[in-house]
Amino acid sequence: MTEDNSPRHSVDANLEVIFDEALRESVKKEPRPQISASFYPYAGLSSTIRLRDGRIYARVSDLLRPSPREVLLSLARILIAKLYRLKAPKETERIYSEYASRPEVIEASDATRRRRGYKITSPPRGQAYDLDKVFDHLNARYFDGRLQKPVLSWSQRPTRRVFGHHDGVHEAIVISRTLDTYSIPRFVLEFVLYHEMLHIKHPPRRSGSRSIYHSDEFQADERRFEKFREATDWLEQIAAPSRRKKRQRRKR
Repeated sequence: MTEDNSPRHSVDANLEVIFDEALRESVKKEPRPQISASFYPYAGLSSTIRLRDGRIYARVSDLLRPSPREVLLSLARILIAKLYRLKAPKETERIYSEYASRPEVIEASDATRRRRGYKITSPPRGQAYDLDKVFDHLNARYFDGRLQKPVLSWSQRPTRRVFGHHDGVHEAIVISRTLDTYSIPRFVLEFVLYHEMLHIKHPPRRSGSRSIYHSDEFQADERRFEKFREATDWLEQIAAPSRRKKRQRRKR
């Protein structure tokens, strides 16, 4: 398989110089791999790097093409560190994170995701539960019917690490197919969907370079769910081990 260097993502000499600089900082031993770096029309701010046949291939979102050299160098340092399983300097992470968190950059990324990206969805009617009906019930009970219904979908595969997620860009809520069974009480599914519906009521807000998804107001509303404790206990029992350990650490 050969590297695709079509005009959509042809190598960029200036970007290669930046990645070579980052590589020389992190890898002192010679000979170092040659680098092919290009801007690529991803659906957002994604960037990738891999080592293949003794050569490094890096692809950077074309949304970052006009960004300052300092930002591109910081991203290159982060990706090189990831490739070699090193820890990127905190200052490097700060520079890139602050740039990527700018409102104009986020808006451009969201617009590009809407234009270039797509969401794989399935019908809301599952084998055991109908997400449309569950949404309508929760909307009437907890939101006075005010929430506009997004696209509702079951995940393509059963998952036990993430039970649901809300995609504000594509206005969709996806629920893990793990919950589409009569062996899972309906209130457990309701709680997961309710949590994702709260993301519509409480959109993420910026705090410095961070996005806050679960604000105090969000968490207060979450606890209004009638069987909050029972539902969270159920989810902890059926969750993947990695998720259970993370939850246990938060309790300490």
